[in-house]
Amino acid sequence: MFKGMTLGQYYQTDSALHRLDPRVKLVATFVYIISLFVVDSFAGYAFAGLFLFALIRLSHVPFRYMVRGLRGILFLLLITMAFNLFLTPGEALVKFWIFTITKEGLSFAVKMAIRLIFLIMGSSIMTLTTTPNQLTDALESLLSPLKKIHVPVHEISMMMSIALRFIPILMEETDKIEKAQLARGADFESKNLVKKVKSLVPLLVPLFIGAFRRANDLAMAMEARCYRGGEGRTKMKPLIYHGNDYQAYAVLTVYLLCCAAIRIVL
Repeated sequence: MFKGMTLGQYYQTDSALHRLDPRVKLVATFVYIISLFVVDSFAGYAFAGLFLFALIRLSHVPFRYMVRGLRGILFLLLITMAFNLFLTPGEALVKFWIFTITKEGLSFAVKMAIRLIFLIMGSSIMTLTTTPNQLTDALESLLSPLKKIHVPVHEISMMMSIALRFIPILMEETDKIEKAQLARGADFESKNLVKKVKSLVPLLVPLFIGAFRRANDLAMAMEARCYRGGEGRTKMKPLIYHGNDYQAYAVLTVYLLCCAAIRIVL
């Protein structure tokens, strides 16, 4: 069911992206997502795609591994395209029954599909090249100014880190439960929508029970180790910017300016 999902997993290897400061990668991910909504032409998406492809090459993560992660959003992708394709008014291209495909709808559907694919792949690069602990430290560091207004920055960062860490664990648990239910005669491949929804019950119930049990075990372990939040805590490996991190920020700035220029010109 979720076998192909790569979001939240860490791919261990040595690359230029793996060695970057996690704060740089977190900021770069947000900038890249923003850039996908800044550009609004196929030329802009082509430029964003080239930038994404260059990052994938720098990460040393196999491209097939990145593409495999898109299978998890295939249903969402189709639904998004269908809504944009049939519900956008404009110049009619094809009419059948109560549905009308317009020129504007076709353009919006393709653009939204490209945005969604690039968004997932761009976010996956961050999680594939950064450990959950590094992401926690980066998020806490970037949000540290909010501590002045008593925002629990450390606790928020810890919750997001735990959520990311649980994604591959829950996927593995789902795979085990699915195989166990298939061995007992469960049918997950039925084309009937009602039967397909009913078949998910024996999968989701033990999955939720296992997730709550893991959450309870984690809470007890943190309690036993006297965890009391981030107040007064020190770090064994504090985050320090190096020369390649500043170069990455410079490249990111140039990329965003190019996206804005493409939007203005086209």
